Amino acid sequence: MGEREYHEAIYSGFAQSHFARPAIRAFRRHLAARILARSRAEPTSHLLSLGCGIGDTELLVAPHVARVTGIDFSEAAIRQARADAAQAGLRNVEFLVGDLSSLELPARSFDIVIAVFFLHHLPPAELESTARRLPVLLKPGGVFYSLDPSRYRLSGALGRILVPGLMRKYRSPGERELEPAATCELFRRAGLETETCFYDFLSTPCAGLFPGAPRLYRLARLADEVLVRLPLIRRLGSNFEILARAPA
Repeated sequence: MGEREYHEAIYSGFAQSHFARPAIRAFRRHLAARILARSRAEPTSHLLSLGCGIGDTELLVAPHVARVTGIDFSEAAIRQARADAAQAGLRNVEFLVGDLSSLELPARSFDIVIAVFFLHHLPPAELESTARRLPVLLKPGGVFYSLDPSRYRLSGALGRILVPGLMRKYRSPGERELEPAATCELFRRAGLETETCFYDFLSTPCAGLFPGAPRLYRLARLADEVLVRLPLIRRLGSNFEILARAPA
């Protein structure tokens, strides 16, 4: 099974029910607020989401910006995203089937581009081409935000020892953990002013393993606010952010 087939299967029922669980929804609310704050989104901003899936984060962001465009190669995911947007009465969102190589997106028309758990699904060559494409898509001074699993995450190492079957279940055929500094450097070489930091240590893994326990997620999130600031420990964090800005 390849990446496309895997995601079509995931987005044909499992993702919809899993992502609706309360701890997952709490994580998505925190992430949406984080994206809005770190990107300095404004009511006039046009946001593009790469690999948007069923659009659960994008629909939370949409009321705070002028327009959201989400793209994903999974037709099942886009059908769900469109249905959820219609049910929510959101008129400023557009979901398209495709990727950067197949869609003709207008140059320098996006204030913000986001990629949530997307980059680590890309082969190395495609990851590099995505980094090079960003300066073309972003307006001057525009911001790119991404969130992906770190190669050095302690949660991944423990998971492979304690619950290897569960780890394999949630891992697609082509995904890989990324090295934060090397990934950040790809965007820097593309001409973007780039920084990276860790998003979490415990909270996102807790949401995935215990999706029905929002209180546990919130406690883990509070612990993360401390752990990701500790110089030595934070290098073992679960997921890292990249924030990159196009020249003004």
